[in-house]
Amino acid sequence: MIKHYKDLRIYQQAYDLALKIHKLTLEFPDFEKYELGAQLRRAALSIPANC
Repeated sequence: MIKHYKDLRIYQQAYDLALKIHKLTLEFPDFEKYELGAQLRRAALSIPANC
């Protein structure tokens, strides 16, 4: 039984993906880390926020 949105499997998968993307973008070169990396991190965080 689902009692909380965090119990949803889709939320858990989206959250895991957001964490992976965040860790990956921290390895970008400096000139991409702050532009493209920041945009990717925001987009990745919006997925579990909208589940």
